[in-house]
Amino acid sequence: MAHFNSLPFAAAEAAFLECCGSLRWAHRMAAHRPYPDLGALLAASDEAGYDLAPGDIAEALAAEPAPCLHSDAPRAAHLALRAAHAAYESRFGHAFVICLDAFEPSQYVDQVLAGIRVRLAHEVDEERAVTAEELRRLARSRIVELVAGDPRG
Repeated sequence: MAHFNSLPFAAAEAAFLECCGSLRWAHRMAAHRPYPDLGALLAASDEAGYDLAPGDIAEALAAEPAPCLHSDAPRAAHLALRAAHAAYESRFGHAFVICLDAFEPSQYVDQVLAGIRVRLAHEVDEERAVTAEELRRLARSRIVELVAGDPRG
């Protein structure tokens, strides 16, 4: 954690941008260093995520890659996933995001397809809230990976 806290501002901001694509969020996270521990860092991430304006969320969503399949997955699975993503994007105007931390990689496709199916039934405001929560969960997960990847903790 000490190494991460001591990074130059631009490097910390760039690292945070890999966790959430909102420049405002990344700037805030980098500016509020040092963080005493991972718990404080994750709490700050949540707080910054709750404060995102609709434009910040749109910016973060634009930076999100759509969940995809391994290239050797069956063609039918690729087609089903592509069609589901297209239906979701057509309805809500942005990429579908979901945090899959609770699942094994072998379950990802089923979870993404099920998630899209359920969330297509949401009203726009309800889906906006779910999407913002998924972005916060993804940011937390990526922060944990970022800090774990630092050999100095």
